[in-house]
Amino acid sequence: MATAKENFLRAFNEAFISGDRDVVLASVTDDVQWHLIGMEKIEGKTAFENAWNRMPPQDEAKLRIDTIITHGVTAAVEGKIQVGEKTYAFCDTYRFNQFKDGIIKQIHSFIIEQREGI
Repeated sequence: MATAKENFLRAFNEAFISGDRDVVLASVTDDVQWHLIGMEKIEGKTAFENAWNRMPPQDEAKLRIDTIITHGVTAAVEGKIQVGEKTYAFCDTYRFNQFKDGIIKQIHSFIIEQREGI
C-alpha cells in the first residue's frame, strides 16, 4: 500500500507531464528550487512555472514510474518518459518543507535520453 507521500509524488509527476498547472503549482513552495542537473538552476515559483512552460507540449507523453522512495522530508522518484520516438530515463530527488503534509521545496532532476523504448 502506497503512503500519502508516495501518492502525492505520483500525482505531482502525472500532473507535471499532463500539464495540470493547478496541481503542479499547489505542490511547490513559493521559494522552490529546481536544479536540472547539467542544465540550469531555477529558484522561486514564478521561475519554476516559466521553466515548466518552456518545455515542449507533452500531449502524447507516456510516463512510467518505476520507483518511489520516501524518508522523512526527502524522497526520490525514478522512471521513464516517452515523447514520440524519444525515451528519457529520469530520477528526481525531492526535499519537502516539512515532514507531515509538506509540499516540495527542492527538486534535483537527472534526465538522460535512452535508445530503447519505454
